[in-house]
Amino acid sequence: MTRIRRAFLATLLVTTLGAAGCGNDSSSTTSTSRSTTTTSTTSTTQPSSVQPGSAVWPFAVSPTRYTDPVEAARGFALDYVGFVDPVVGTFMAGDLRSGEVAIQPSPSGPVTTVVVRKLGPDDTWWVLAASTPNVQLRAPSASDTITSPVTVSGEGTAFEGTINVEIRQDGTVTPLATDFVTGGGNGLMGPFSKAISFSQPSAAGGALLLSSRSGENGYIWEASVTRVSFG
Repeated sequence: MTRIRRAFLATLLVTTLGAAGCGNDSSSTTSTSRSTTTTSTTSTTQPSSVQPGSAVWPFAVSPTRYTDPVEAARGFALDYVGFVDPVVGTFMAGDLRSGEVAIQPSPSGPVTTVVVRKLGPDDTWWVLAASTPNVQLRAPSASDTITSPVTVSGEGTAFEGTINVEIRQDGTVTPLATDFVTGGGNGLMGPFSKAISFSQPSAAGGALLLSSRSGENGYIWEASVTRVSFG
């Protein structure tokens, strides 16, 4: 785990300690694999329908829960971000209740790091965020409260400089807004900043999803996902 990724994970965990549930601690590993299916289990404990304040995925209003951190990352990559047949890495523990899983669009593709943590009364695995060095969101920051329009700024590099932006609310993958910003290209980082308007949310929280696509097939190439609240 690089120093930057450790710092990113540590920052996120500071914001989640109040939302973390109690229960037995565990860690899990799995071999790198390619799959288009997800595995979920429902605990014998009745799951809460209230979204944990720090969690992006799964949606609390759905019955989907994960007893394995790798499967939580896989489900998030497929069903939330929209990767097609991703390469899913092993679980890298940060502590007894949290860690990260690497997602790639292909064996040689860039890494999107998915941060996972055990939360809730059923002590299952949830996704808190995702990051990639090539799409770096500077503002808003994790857990910020946003209103429409929100200025999305940072730096990145992508095919033809195009970085797609979606603003989503909890409970659905249908975005409140779909837009794009222009960063650098050909591997060179470039700044971006744009005010993006979004529809009135019906949920208290959601996330910003920034992604780039492959110039070869148009599939999701990498993504950065940041948890936000709505004002």
